[in-house]
Amino acid sequence: MATKKTSHILRDEEQLAAITKRIKRAHGQMGAIIRMLEEGRSCEDIVTQMAAVAKAVNTAAFTLISASLKECIADPESDTDDIVRRLQKLFLSLA
Repeated sequence: MATKKTSHILRDEEQLAAITKRIKRAHGQMGAIIRMLEEGRSCEDIVTQMAAVAKAVNTAAFTLISASLKECIADPESDTDDIVRRLQKLFLSLA
């Protein structure tokens, strides 16, 4: 007997675009942090940028989880209980 696949791939193009844009911005900020370190910038400036990157990445992750949760609950074919449990675990991993 085949088991039902319980992972989820986000299909909402608008959410995917928003998440991708946020991650690309964080990627650029990481490059800026490296340059700041190499240039000998102040700890305060560097940590401020690091905090911005952390917030951008976490926001992208939370958005991905919430959009995935919305999709899987709306999908009658999904094993909702298992997917919800797995997404909750992912959510808690960010806390």
